[in-house]
Amino acid sequence: MTRRQFLTIAIGVLNTVSALSDPAQIVIPAIITPQTTDLLESWLAQETSYALDGVFNNIGPNGAKATGAGSGIVIASPSQSNPDYYYTWTRDAALTIKYLVDSFAADHDTALQRIVEDYIVSQAHLQTVSNPSGNLSSGGLGEPKLRVDGSAFRGSWGRPQSDGPALRATTLIFYANLMIDNGHFSTVESSVWPIIQNDLSYVTEFWNSSTFDLWEEVRGSSFFTTAVQHQSLSQGAALAQRLGKTCSNCQSQAPQVLCFLQTYWTGSSILANLCSDRSGKDANSLLGIIHTFDPNAGCDGETFQPCSDRALASHKEVVDSFRSLYPINAGIPWGQAVAVGRYPEDVYQGGHPWYLCTLAAAEQLYDALYQWESLGSLTVTNISLAFFKDLYPSATVGTYVKNTSTFASITAAVRDYADGFLRVVQKYTPPNGAMTEQFSRYDGSPVSAQDLTWSYTSFLTAIQARRRALNPSTSQIQHSLSNTTTILPQVCTPSSARGPYRPVKRIEWPSPECLSPRRTVAVRFNIMATTVIGEDIFLVGSIPALGEWDARHQALKLEANEYSNITPLWYGTVMLDAGEEFEYKFIRKRVVDGKVIWEEGPNRAYVVPNECGAANVTINAVWRW
Repeated sequence: MTRRQFLTIAIGVLNTVSALSDPAQIVIPAIITPQTTDLLESWLAQETSYALDGVFNNIGPNGAKATGAGSGIVIASPSQSNPDYYYTWTRDAALTIKYLVDSFAADHDTALQRIVEDYIVSQAHLQTVSNPSGNLSSGGLGEPKLRVDGSAFRGSWGRPQSDGPALRATTLIFYANLMIDNGHFSTVESSVWPIIQNDLSYVTEFWNSSTFDLWEEVRGSSFFTTAVQHQSLSQGAALAQRLGKTCSNCQSQAPQVLCFLQTYWTGSSILANLCSDRSGKDANSLLGIIHTFDPNAGCDGETFQPCSDRALASHKEVVDSFRSLYPINAGIPWGQAVAVGRYPEDVYQGGHPWYLCTLAAAEQLYDALYQWESLGSLTVTNISLAFFKDLYPSATVGTYVKNTSTFASITAAVRDYADGFLRVVQKYTPPNGAMTEQFSRYDGSPVSAQDLTWSYTSFLTAIQARRRALNPSTSQIQHSLSNTTTILPQVCTPSSARGPYRPVKRIEWPSPECLSPRRTVAVRFNIMATTVIGEDIFLVGSIPALGEWDARHQALKLEANEYSNITPLWYGTVMLDAGEEFEYKFIRKRVVDGKVIWEEGPNRAYVVPNECGAANVTINAVWRW
């Protein structure tokens, strides 16, 4: 399967993002006319294509914007100054790969399989890298970020951060279950489970220790961290059982982590951070809810499932805290979507809305819709009543079953509300589809790190949740998301359980299955080439698909819709025969007079891979003067 085929499957209908003929003149409109539903659908399809590319561009070693990153390493952003995000964060990488695993589960794309397996190999190595937080068995897994070449970052930072090991374990558990489903039990047992076990050992040993929150600013206890820690232990125990093993520490500590999780509940909403002088209203809670979504748990309040009254009440409190805070939210009525930031007191990079926070608000609601549909009913309690009344003013406490007018009216209102958050993101996403970390609270223009991987991943998971909510009967969620049942203890007992830890030095993956030899391969050409207004980059080469050296008439014009000052990327994809040999060069053309400028140096040469499973490959280059 080619990357283009994968994109088509991923979004249903692929609308290709057209290249900007003039990348130096990207203009961000401050105000965009409200879109119709059809225009939203069209934009979602177009942005899905861009977001997928944004993710692939940020994964080493072939990602166009991940120069110098090791194999399977996910960079946070190409930005290397103000702010410098050219590192790999354990948390961000795990969330990104989890989405790709989910996509692989649906499509079995061998290209995705290689990315996931490269990631797992890289994580086995990173677990062994000694760093300021320690080594493998002395707390080093809590180190939040490392350099893209896999070496330790030794500067000052908010460390440790205990969400990373839990999220990485959950991602690997998901993939391990898929491998077992496909007959690769022994590989999981010998190679993948030991990596997971290292992370679970960290969780069981350090869950009751203070940690920096996911925003890397507050040390104490974080709802997000505790929630994902409980999920990892519950799923880890289930995988161990499937492997015929036991994770006794998972079984002993999971109930205590779940018990501690209840302390974040104030009686009316989630207090996102304990031992903090902030209000406690924080998108940390939205993110914790969506990333511990269990389709088999119904509207369970103890695990803060998306449709639980606790989760819905907290959704309202977090979202409403930004209604009057940002000028771009001015005049938007209660019960309609607004731009959402991290927390009201935020001042980082100016304290603006974040794409991933706004998208999380949408994703929680889509997950709730899926759960209500699966359960066949929804319940309004005194705790969640205010949330529902904002959307459906005549809502009253009670249970409403499917196929009744009240159920239909409430779910339609929730669906429109969820779509509203996507419209906010649509309004403030530039025409070329690029997502930064934040967008201005004043006019919605891009702010902070460019091409943030987590922003793209959040968009993709929100759209995935939306498809599931709109088509629940045709959506299948893999059983590997299931947890073991944790019984909430009557009394919380602070505890800890150590080990075991052991390095995993070698993983041998089973060969991809080939039902028939692949005759063509999608070859993507990336080149970093700074251009001026009125100048385009083309590709020309020795074979017919590349124009047979006819630079003026047959050269392939590359796309520039992902061009920025930080990463002046031009790219194009060509379908070529497996095993084909050719030479090529990049050229510049001036629009005004058609003048051709060839890059310096000898011809570049390449041989298209011919091995089993070679669906698409990437060639990265830098313009040679």
